[in-house]
Amino acid sequence: MLSQDEIQRYARHIVLPEIGGPGQQRLKAARVLIIGAGGLGAPLLQYLAAAGIGTLGIVDDDDVSLSNLQRQVIHGTNKVGFPKVESAKEAIARINPNVCVETHMRRVTKSNIGELLKDYDIVADGTDNFKTRFLVSDACFHHQKPLVSAAVGRFDGTLTTLKPFEKNQDGKPNPTYRCLFPEEPLDGSVPSCAEAGVLGALTGILGAMQALEIIKEISGIGEGMVGRLLLVDSLSMRFETIRYQWNSKNPLNGEEVLS
Repeated sequence: MLSQDEIQRYARHIVLPEIGGPGQQRLKAARVLIIGAGGLGAPLLQYLAAAGIGTLGIVDDDDVSLSNLQRQVIHGTNKVGFPKVESAKEAIARINPNVCVETHMRRVTKSNIGELLKDYDIVADGTDNFKTRFLVSDACFHHQKPLVSAAVGRFDGTLTTLKPFEKNQDGKPNPTYRCLFPEEPLDGSVPSCAEAGVLGALTGILGAMQALEIIKEISGIGEGMVGRLLLVDSLSMRFETIRYQWNSKNPLNGEEVLS
């Protein structure tokens, strides 16, 4: 049940017929795992905390550095040198003391990803490299966890939701991350943020959109991003959505695996 303080805090949600009290209670009961407390994870965590998500798990093995602060707005100058998970936990407590925060100061690996996922309802990938995105998306498929995945380049970004363990209205499996990107790019073929740079405010836009999609998924409102990829070009302020489909040759839920 929502306390009187929570009813007042979330009043602008509760007055929305699409969410109301029942939807807000679903948000309170939800457990969301955020992988990465950086450029995408920072606004994502802030908005999920403000929205009243009951439990937020944060996975990150890095410390706050001065170069992070141009975009990782959940961290302050006084937190340089501190673990990002602890810095984010303190910030969330200031935003909303009703939110429980579980910190996981570690790098995601094949050996620990299953243990990290098992106690959460939905996952958000805010990492900055393809290797981890493939690892997380594969694991979410095997553990049947909805995944909201975003990525940013220098001035552009993408967003999609993945539920490849379910079928669409035509009876076909939903697409996997490997339906979008069949193969991992070679190491070094995609420049890192440190090498190429990134527009700080862009991570705020995509991180907030991730939070929006997670809130929609939990509360059951609107049209989700399964099978749709949002493309954001910040220089022209152009937003386009393309549809993508299940690839019957993908190694997770392709025909050879299902047969």
